[in-house]
Amino acid sequence: MTAGAAAQRQPDDAELARRIAGRDERAFEAVMREHNRMLYRLARSILKDDAEAEDAVQEAYFSAYRNIAGFRGGAKLSTWLARIVINEAYGRLRKRKQAAVVVPLESARIGSDSRPEEGIMVEGTEERPDAAALRAELRGLLERRIDALPEPFRIVFVLRDVEEMSVEEAADCLDIPAATVRTRAFRARALLRESLSRDLDAATVDAFGFAGQRCDRIVANVLERVRQSNS
Repeated sequence: MTAGAAAQRQPDDAELARRIAGRDERAFEAVMREHNRMLYRLARSILKDDAEAEDAVQEAYFSAYRNIAGFRGGAKLSTWLARIVINEAYGRLRKRKQAAVVVPLESARIGSDSRPEEGIMVEGTEERPDAAALRAELRGLLERRIDALPEPFRIVFVLRDVEEMSVEEAADCLDIPAATVRTRAFRARALLRESLSRDLDAATVDAFGFAGQRCDRIVANVLERVRQSNS
């Protein structure tokens, strides 16, 4: 291997863990930036709250940093981190229930946080305001319907369909059989299709709305032309 190729070689999980254990902040930052989105979505799928999911991921990272020496490489680093996040999120959920805090079904949207990378268009492209608003509305609808899924199905859906993990990777993260992942993913998609279909049916009635300003504008424009032709 040439010196240049060696310099470009990406460190494996075990090497990254050794560096972090040695207090290498750059290695730890690289790990966080690589896994931030997946871990946030995983925490969000359990907690259904943007701010608390972000706090859970931060607490999980700190715990991972303090215990990185315990990482033996038996599983992927991403799986090890995911399990820490899951434990942290469920711990927070238990505290909620003990405190008798009501968890709203429709919590804040994922897109309301401050992550700059989410939702940004590729440089050099522009999106019309109406198209951007429609896309945001559709995303909000989808997020609310995902939030409404039963918890076991919701978590699997996020890992399989949002994060696009393989069945085996999701099973490792959740420490459940692959067959269970497949069953829950199938059920989650069916429930989601059903709820979105109901929304679509309700919205179809009002599609291409005509009353209001559009109706008034057409009438006014035609009458103006009639008056001009009669003058």
